[in-house]
Parts: sequence; structure tokens; C-alpha cells
Amino acid sequence: MRLDTLFVNGRFTTLDPDRPYATRLGVFGGRVAGLDDELDGVGADVVVDLGGAPVVPGFNDAHHHLSLRGQRMRELDLRVATLDELYARVAERAATLPEGAWVRGGGYDQYKLGAHPDREALDRAAGGRPVWVQHTSCHMGVASTAAFALMGFPALEDVPDVPGGAVSRDERGLPDGLLAEQAQELALRLLRPLAHEEFVAGIALASRAAAAEGLTSFTEPGVGLGLAGNGPWDIADFQDAVHRGLLLQRATLMPGSANLHAVEARFGLDLGVRTGLGDEWLRIGPVKLFSDGSLIGRTAAMCHDYEGEPGNRGFLQEEETALRTFILHAHGSGWQVATHAIGDAAVDVVLDAYAEAQARHPRPGARHRIEHCGLTTDAQVERIAELGVIPVPQGRFVTELGDGMLAALGRGRIRGCYRQRSFLEAGIVLPGSSDCPVVEGAPLLGIHDLVNQTTAAGVPFNPDEALTVEQALRAYTTGSAYAVREEERKGTLGRGMLADFAVLSDDLLATGQERIGDIVVIATVVGGRLVHDVR
Repeated sequence: MRLDTLFVNGRFTTLDPDRPYATRLGVFGGRVAGLDDELDGVGADVVVDLGGAPVVPGFNDAHHHLSLRGQRMRELDLRVATLDELYARVAERAATLPEGAWVRGGGYDQYKLGAHPDREALDRAAGGRPVWVQHTSCHMGVASTAAFALMGFPALEDVPDVPGGAVSRDERGLPDGLLAEQAQELALRLLRPLAHEEFVAGIALASRAAAAEGLTSFTEPGVGLGLAGNGPWDIADFQDAVHRGLLLQRATLMPGSANLHAVEARFGLDLGVRTGLGDEWLRIGPVKLFSDGSLIGRTAAMCHDYEGEPGNRGFLQEEETALRTFILHAHGSGWQVATHAIGDAAVDVVLDAYAEAQARHPRPGARHRIEHCGLTTDAQVERIAELGVIPVPQGRFVTELGDGMLAALGRGRIRGCYRQRSFLEAGIVLPGSSDCPVVEGAPLLGIHDLVNQTTAAGVPFNPDEALTVEQALRAYTTGSAYAVREEERKGTLGRGMLADFAVLSDDLLATGQERIGDIVVIATVVGGRLVHDVR
């Protein structure tokens, strides 16, 4: 036997208990053919000397909007410190566009700006052009007057309230531009779907950026119709990106709930497609649905009022009965279900539905998920463990959104916010994820926050939930593989596993925890092939 590639002179942390460390790794057919002495006497077509660099299994992000990341990278970056800066960027972009062209941007955070942008100020900045600027959470955005006119509302007093959403209004009762949750569809129905080539170009752009961060696999939460998707051809567009060699990672795609419907007494995509279809490069994963909104946007459904806002407990995006009915149908038809739930009230609704689904149609190992699982009580953590549910919280939220979450909850309730250690101690498998582009997607930044638990302002966030470095690494490798039923081929580096790994500038497990975010990915290997290399 002759190998395709032999990687030598590396310091491999395999996460395989039978052989936790190695210096050589051989690849055949995209998989690990052997390590160290297993390779003695075996030749290879290509030999790659890693120069003694540390290596870990490829990072796997369990909740990463890669296609949306690519779109954001092509739009106006509004991660700025003041509203004046935001309006200046809008004005600068508008000056380069033809009359009537949309100004689009995203990434602003009202906690950092002091307030949301305003419709009339956007009108002035853009010279009357249509504008849509999206909040960093993607759960809300602000439109200009011209944008409302294109939505079909030249008279602003005619803009309706939207079920499952909110239209913010000024003292005159007119929209001030802010559209939250399902109300965003008023704008997004004009802006989506992107043309095929534009959408694929965004995938390619984001994929290259992710490869430079050591990402070898990801799960995209919500493709197709729905709030998180682009349009009805999304899966075909991803297939095209794979066939053209533009998608460098392995992808698991979650169809949005709007894409499922009754199919001859069952429930799913046409032709009976459901979770699991595909190969090691592109798979159909869980179905994704929304139960509530955003914590920093104060739309997540809570059991108590938001700090400083008596009477505001957020809301569900759909009626509880509709959420329950969908989950029952999807579970009964063999789908893994992944429900966005951030507030503790929403988590209760989802757990009740999952429990009823299992009681009606017992299905061991369904591995239903709660995306974000942002605020939980001790009792909810126990119930998550009992039901075998997988929570998918985001570590990087601590630095980038932590100060806003502290403001929304108050210090007294932060103990239950974005738990990590509590889940592990309850025996729950914990994935690693970013929710990029809501925050930065680099897994090493996520690991840094999982370990350090400190906000951008230097405030301790939830130190009791801090992980060890090894626990955080396992979350971003074996944990994320488990979350989509791929632990038999991903997450560790042993014989027969996929040859996916990241070569680092420093030893993640030996570096001081405060320096984790400074580690650089110097090479990324997917299926034994270098997809990023700055050595």
C-alpha cells in the first residue's frame, strides 16, 4: 500500500484515547490510514514536513451561517462605535451607487452605539435611497423611508403590525425604521433570494476565510425559505459550490422549517428527504425552526422582565400550539429537530414539545437540539439531560455580546446565561459554535471565551461556567460531530477517521489561557489536502 500523503514532524493531539499523541499521520482516500509506528515501511506520493508544529483535529462549528457570513463580507461593515460613524459609512457607500440602488449593511450593536439607527437619519445619510441595515444578531434591522415605499408602504401610517415580529414606532405612531424578528420579512422579501452566482460567490468568500481559521466542518442553521435562509435553491447552490471546489469545508445544512410540508400523510421535503441524506461533504441535517428572538435585542421569550423594561418579557415568533404541532410532525417523520430558543420561557416550550414527541413516538437517540439555549434554570439543565437534548450555546458571545447581555438580564440572573460547564457536569454532550456572522467565527476565539469568560469591557461574565482548554477543544471537535451524528468519522484523529486537522502556531493545551486568542492557524487540512497554508 502506498499513501496519498504523509504528514511528518508534527505534534498531533489526536483526542483518541487509544493513541492520544503522534508525530506522523498518513492519509489514504481522504482518511487517516495510520499514525507513527503504523506507518513504518509505508511510502507516500507526497510528504509534508510540519516543522514540529502542534496539530489538533479540525475545528467543527455546530452553528455557523457560512452563506450569510459571505453576504456580510460583501456588504457594508457597520461594526462601528458611534451612530455618527454608521451614518458616515452609509453616506460614503450611497455616494458610490446609482440612483435608486439599495444601501445594505450589517453588524451594528445598539449597546455600543447607544441606540438603534433611525429611519430619518438614514434618509439623510443615503440621499433618499432605500437602505437596510441589519443588527449584529440578524434578528432585527432598520429601513429607510424609500425602503418602506418599495415594500409597498409609501404612506408610513399604513405599515402593519406583523405577527411574531415588532414594528417600532415613534411618538407620532409612524415606523422609526426598526423591524424585529418576523417583521424583517417586509424588507427581506425584496432582497432575497440573491442571484445564484452572487450567492455562490459569498459561500466561496466565507469558506476561504473560515479555512484560514482552521474550520474543517460546519453546520449551517437554516437554508431555503425562512428568516435565516436565502431562497428555494440554497441546497443546489451549495452543491454547485462543492462541485466547483469553492466550498473548502464539509457542510451539514439545516433546512428552515418553512421548507417542510405534508407529503402524502408524512412531513418533510419533497421526495421524502430528511435528516441524514448526503455524503461526507454535503449533508442534510436537522430541520431548523425559531421559537423566540434575541437576548441583546430583548425579544427572546423570558420568564421575567428584561432589566429596566417593566412588562417586556420578549415574545414567541409563533404561537406555542404551532411550534408544538410542527415539532410533533417533524419528530414523527424521522427528522432531527433544532429549535432556536434563547429565553428560559422559550426553552420550556421547546422541552415540553420534545418530551411530548418522544412520548407519542418513542425514538431513542433522536438528538434534538436547542440552538443557543441562552438562559436556563438548574431544573431545565436536568431536563435537557434527561431528554437527551443537545444544547448549542455560543462561547464567543461572551466577549462580543456579553456586556449587552449583562445589561439585558442584570447581574442577578447572569448565572443561568450561556451555560457550558453545567451542561457537561449534567452528562450532556456540548458542541462548540459561533453563530457567525453574529460574532466572529474563528474557533480559537470561541475557545478563548469558553475558557476565560470575560466581556469586551473586562467584566467577568459567568466564571462558574468556564471550561478547561481541553473541554473547549473537545466541544469544537467531538462535541460538534456528535450534534449531527458524525462522531464515527469526525472529531478525533485515528485510523479510519477523516483526515481533517488544523496546524497551529502554538500548543493550544500548553499556552496560557489568556493567550489562546493569539494563536494563529498556519495550515488547515481537509481530507488530507491543504486548503490553507501560510507556513
